[in-house]
Amino acid sequence: MVLPEFVVALCTAPAGEAEDLARALVDARLAACVNVADVQSCFRWEGAVTSEAERLLVVKTQHRLLDPLMERIRELHSYETPEIIALPIVGGYAPYLDWVREETA
Repeated sequence: MVLPEFVVALCTAPAGEAEDLARALVDARLAACVNVADVQSCFRWEGAVTSEAERLLVVKTQHRLLDPLMERIRELHSYETPEIIALPIVGGYAPYLDWVREETA
């Protein structure tokens, strides 16, 4: 199987820590860019359905950095089981993808 060169990793976090998490990922060159947006999440946790305001982090990075990216999120995140989902980028504007590559070199 051929792996994609780039991925978008999605991660939710409490509002109070999302921006610091985003900055840490970019500072460490694990991400070229992280978008942070308000979301309302509904989920089942420990047998109960709950709803919470969270921030969604949309992380643009290279596939080769996915493992260290996930490890860093796990180190910094306050959740016992943080959401970390990676989606392949199958295409995009070449100058932008070049920039992602340069910023995560």
